[in-house]
Amino acid sequence: MLLIFDWDGTLSDSTGLITRAMQQSAEDLGWPIPEAAAVQNIIGLGLPEALHLLFPDQDDKGHGLLRDRYRSNYLRADQAQPSELFPGVMETLTRLRDDGHQMAVATGKSRVGLDRVLKVMGLDGFFHGTRCADETASKPHPLMLHQLLEAFRAEPSSAVMVGDTEYDMEMGRRAGMDRIAVSYGAHTIDRLHPYEPALCLDQFDGLLRWDRL
Repeated sequence: MLLIFDWDGTLSDSTGLITRAMQQSAEDLGWPIPEAAAVQNIIGLGLPEALHLLFPDQDDKGHGLLRDRYRSNYLRADQAQPSELFPGVMETLTRLRDDGHQMAVATGKSRVGLDRVLKVMGLDGFFHGTRCADETASKPHPLMLHQLLEAFRAEPSSAVMVGDTEYDMEMGRRAGMDRIAVSYGAHTIDRLHPYEPALCLDQFDGLLRWDRL
């Protein structure tokens, strides 16, 4: 089984950090500060797509200023108090690896951002492949999943997308693979149910009890 995981809100408890960094960045530029719910709604998208949704009245120059400020604020905050993995993630990933499952990450993070957190968290050797939004199409377009399937020479029927947002669920559905939803991330589980996930997890280690593993 090829297990493809989202990062923020699925493996990493980072949605609060993302929200605060985005709000601080808007405040730094004198822009209206978005509500926390609005920021959480765009978590999972690539940063350009997220900024267009959050700040539709700004032009490309404004989005560029906000993007640079956000990256700086996020990195500073994460270095001061790094995000942690959700409970049970390290143990579950270790078990899955030891059982011979292939694992990958499909994320809205940048390549630089993902590589940094994988190294900091000691997970850079766990995943056999990764795709980031700045090197392919942003979620919910299924391109990053198609690329991972091709890289692993896997069929959609032998893969599953695990995530916490509608973008993860829609991307998995478009790619023709099963979806597993987690209830503790950026989007409420009520928003994920319409995408007919094969499993809904309140705790990450519940994945080990999935009957397809």
